[in-house]
Amino acid sequence: MFFHVQKLINEIIPDEPDPAAANALQEGLGGQFGEMRTMMQYLFQIATTINHLLDGSPRYQAKGGYFDTSTQNMPGKDGSTPLRIALSQGNIHHFLVGAQSAMPVDAVGNPWSGSYVYNSGNLTLDLIYNLMLEATGRLQKCRLYEMTDNKTARSTISYLIVRDHAHENAYAKALETLGVNWGKVLPIPNFDATRFPEVKKLMDQGIQNIQHHWRLDGSEMAKIFHGPSPSRSGELVTTPKPPDGVPFVPEPERPEEFSPGLTPEIMQLVEQAARMQ
Repeated sequence: MFFHVQKLINEIIPDEPDPAAANALQEGLGGQFGEMRTMMQYLFQIATTINHLLDGSPRYQAKGGYFDTSTQNMPGKDGSTPLRIALSQGNIHHFLVGAQSAMPVDAVGNPWSGSYVYNSGNLTLDLIYNLMLEATGRLQKCRLYEMTDNKTARSTISYLIVRDHAHENAYAKALETLGVNWGKVLPIPNFDATRFPEVKKLMDQGIQNIQHHWRLDGSEMAKIFHGPSPSRSGELVTTPKPPDGVPFVPEPERPEEFSPGLTPEIMQLVEQAARMQ
């Protein structure tokens, strides 16, 4: 999703330090209309898996579970209330505010906070903290896997479990170069993740041992990310380019949310761009 080049987009002219000017510019980074807000807003407008899981109250097929399984009571059936699902499931803001799409909040609606970001300026400490972040993320995603058998959810959760494993390997390998010996600690949580069928399929492909090279101007990551995995999961590999990915299909219109889709003119442009690719 991101390409990183180790260059400034614009030249910075040297001058005297000015903490007051720095503080003023901080608004441009973290203020209400700053770059961080812009980044987060754009990211959450394309949070695809959550959107898929929320999408289509009127298209819901009454699969059972918490829902009424009778077809006559399906949301939107024969003109019935299309968004009544919002009153009984999950976070009502997914429907009331987000138009059946992801939001920058946790599972109980607390807004994402910039205080979550940790940057000590000490390389070793930052690497340890990054490893903790990946390990905790993997732990929670393993728990999420056990909470649902929804195929859409599990397809993404499983991939994240394996990629968090790869990221644990990356930070652990970097810390190894600083003298840390992991022994039998990793991965965290340390269990046989192949008992999750979707995870096993990805691990059989060795995805937990691969780091992709995302930089346009070359990367030296392979100098560290190689050799035996710190989590004893095989040999580490750094790829020369990002993965190919899979095609992205735009979401359908959501008339019940009063969120119209693309105009015919814009849709034509989208289709033309897709053909060019």
